[in-house]
Amino acid sequence: MKKNQYLKAFAAFGLAAVLFTSCGDVPQAEIDQATLAINDAKTAGAEVYAAESYLALEDSMKSVIETVEAQKTKLFKNFTASKAGLASVAQLATMVKQETETTKEELKNQIQAEIAEVKSLIEANKQLITEAPKGKEGTTALVAIQGELSTIESTVSESGSLFEKGEYFASLDLTKAAKEKAAAINTELQDVIAKYKANTKAKRG
Repeated sequence: MKKNQYLKAFAAFGLAAVLFTSCGDVPQAEIDQATLAINDAKTAGAEVYAAESYLALEDSMKSVIETVEAQKTKLFKNFTASKAGLASVAQLATMVKQETETTKEELKNQIQAEIAEVKSLIEANKQLITEAPKGKEGTTALVAIQGELSTIESTVSESGSLFEKGEYFASLDLTKAAKEKAAAINTELQDVIAKYKANTKAKRG
């Protein structure tokens, strides 16, 4: 009887040892997987295009690593919760990467639409210049406006270069500034032409 009891006790101890060992191993594979997922999000541009989500992701990883370090100091280590946390971090990293890609695509579409509008305004302004009054003062003003249009075209070109480099926020800012200036010139030219036509009509009347 005693021999059987010893065997049972030994078997139970062996099972417990296996369980403690399986729970007590540092989850390095899970850490590596979560780290890789975070790096993928970072490479995609998450720090720029999903900044808040990326910071939350880093904070989550830091928190889980702290739980791992805390368990490593214990006699009977249990990393079950840490493994679950690392799996959640990896999943979150995938979501952050997707958010980044979505934001970038939206920005690209917006920039392309804005650039098209600016180019359309530039062409419209060039046409309006041909219709504007040419007197001495008018000619001087039109030359200045043509210079401003050249600057706007250069800005659009610079925006396109930034776009090709993937610097979408900077590209959008330049495009918006160019569009605002082109729109102001368009309004100015239309007002001048309208007043000129009204004065000419009044003189004829």
